[in-house]
Amino acid sequence: MAKVVIMDHPLILHKLTILRDVNTGSKEFRELVKEVSTLLAYEATRELSVEEIEIETPIMKTKGYALSGKKVGLVPILRAGLGMVDGMLELLPAAKVGHIGLYRDPETLEPVEYYCKLPQDVQSRDIMVLDPMLATGGSAIAAIDFLKEYGCVNIKLVCILAAPEGLEKMKAAHPDVDIYVAAVDEKLNDHAYIVPGLGDAGDRLFGTK
Repeated sequence: MAKVVIMDHPLILHKLTILRDVNTGSKEFRELVKEVSTLLAYEATRELSVEEIEIETPIMKTKGYALSGKKVGLVPILRAGLGMVDGMLELLPAAKVGHIGLYRDPETLEPVEYYCKLPQDVQSRDIMVLDPMLATGGSAIAAIDFLKEYGCVNIKLVCILAAPEGLEKMKAAHPDVDIYVAAVDEKLNDHAYIVPGLGDAGDRLFGTK
C-alpha cells in the first residue's frame, strides 16, 4: 500500500501559512513554492541509494558516500507543477525534467491530456511527479497512468496540499506510489477546490485568473 508522508516541519508550517494568505502576491508565492518544494525534496529523496567511496581530505584519506543506482527524473504536471521544479533542482541538479500537460474539464472534472515530453531514458529513472495540489486526484492518477505506460516503475508523487478525497483515490489507483505532502486539508468543496486550501495554485504562481 502507498505510503503517505506528511511533512509537518516547522519551516514548512510557517511557509505554508504565508502561501495560504490571500494577500500574498505572485512573486512571494513563487518563492515560497520553490522553498517548500526544496524541503519536500529532502524527505522524498531519503531512500536514494548510496555507495561507499574513498576520498582525500586536507588531512587524510577517508571513506565517504556518493549517490548510486538509478538517476532521478522530475515530471511536473503543467502548469502549476512548474512552480516546484526549481526547488527540487536545488537538491537534485542532475535530474532530468519531463512535462505532462493536463487540464480539468470544467463539466466532467476529468483530466484531459494536451502535452507530453519526457526524457528518453525516463523508464530507467526514479520519477517524482510534481503537482502543488492533490484535489480530486484525477490529474495525478492520469499522469502516473501515462508514465507507467512508458515503462516507469519507481514513481513518487510530491505535492504541497492534498485533500483526503484525492489521497484515497490515488492510493486506490496506484497503491505502489508513495505520496509526499506538506499538509492534508479538510475536504473538497462543490467546485472540487481544496478547503481551506490556497486557491488556484497556477493562477497564484503566474498572476492569472
